[in-house]
Amino acid sequence: MSKPLEGIKIIDFTHVQAGPACTQLLAWYGADVIKVERPGAGDVTRNQLRDIPDADALYFTMLNSNKRSLTLDTKTQAGKEVLEKLIRESDVLVENFGPGALDRMGFSWARINELNPGMIVASVKGFSDGHHYEDLKVYENVAQCAGGAASTTGFWDGPPTVSAAALGDSNTGMHLAIGILTALMGRAKTGKGQKVAVSMQDAVINLCRVKLRDQQRLDRVGYLEEYPQYPHGEFSDVVPRGGNAGGGGQPGWVLKCKGWETDPNAYIYFTIQGHAWAPICKALGKPEWIEDPAYNTAQARQDKIFDIFAFIENWLADKTKYEAVDILRKFDIPCAPVLTMKEIAEDASLRKSGTIVEVEHKQRGKYLTVGSPVKFSDMTVEITGSPLLGEHSDEILASLGYTKEQIADMHANKVV
Repeated sequence: MSKPLEGIKIIDFTHVQAGPACTQLLAWYGADVIKVERPGAGDVTRNQLRDIPDADALYFTMLNSNKRSLTLDTKTQAGKEVLEKLIRESDVLVENFGPGALDRMGFSWARINELNPGMIVASVKGFSDGHHYEDLKVYENVAQCAGGAASTTGFWDGPPTVSAAALGDSNTGMHLAIGILTALMGRAKTGKGQKVAVSMQDAVINLCRVKLRDQQRLDRVGYLEEYPQYPHGEFSDVVPRGGNAGGGGQPGWVLKCKGWETDPNAYIYFTIQGHAWAPICKALGKPEWIEDPAYNTAQARQDKIFDIFAFIENWLADKTKYEAVDILRKFDIPCAPVLTMKEIAEDASLRKSGTIVEVEHKQRGKYLTVGSPVKFSDMTVEITGSPLLGEHSDEILASLGYTKEQIADMHANKVV
């Protein structure tokens, strides 16, 4: 069965994580993504944090599935001519170069638009154009700090904390993929291409919208009733770090389970939602709390919320995190075990759903990677191994009309 994005050709000039996460997503859904890399070197993540000598690192393989690799020295005239041909017959060019790099390469927006008026040029940036920090180099944790995530993550008596989730990188890539698809829909109506850009700061801020909500509430009333600091703590004029409190207004916390003394992940996350209060009381063997005015509203519970969590933690003391969740889910109580990456890697349900997949690589053999987080009723997303450096150079050049002799000459002159 044909895939929805078949027929869409993408020139992938991205490296590291944000851009490759974007183009990999589009490749999963059928786009022909041609990853353009420097001859002899390629994406820096090919050799970053290697676990197997002389083989592409997992960092690279897990961000470049389903793509083709073309090595090309765009500083040479022959390399520029190849790129011109690619631009003429492609739909999207994605890049995360520093400011002005494409212009210096000789491929300004005006030139690209001249070569292909329907071309969409998509860019990952650190900060938006015109921002006073637009010249700063940005990485994952820089973006988390600049986007407000770090200042609101962690415990109130500790420093700002970054998340292990790629809020700056992969999150930006997901936003850019949406922008590219939107631009393609627009082109279908107008025939015109356009520039699309997502800054890493903006993408993080978009995920921190509830904290921006909280800032405005704090400015108005001076406190935030769902934070652990209320009602006995003090609030400054900025949104504080809330530990493991729920961000949506439902009190929640990470609680110890059986074995926590030796297992740093023997915990569950337990959420106390208003509509779930009665089932919670029944599950805990405290039915008297259901109608007790000291407990039967969220407002009444807030000043003793940590006492309630302590009671729940005591109830959990003889139960593993899995046993606890199996009991609580029968009462429809929002909770989950704190899963390690090892547990996730070995989870049969995630393998069955295609969220975690095992693929073959020409150098590495089999390795685990992420699959599509989006599931479709009429499409099974097939994940293939990442390409070797320049693996598809010859076939791509041949498709552009180059002869075997011309291709051999390019190899000899290190154009590819």
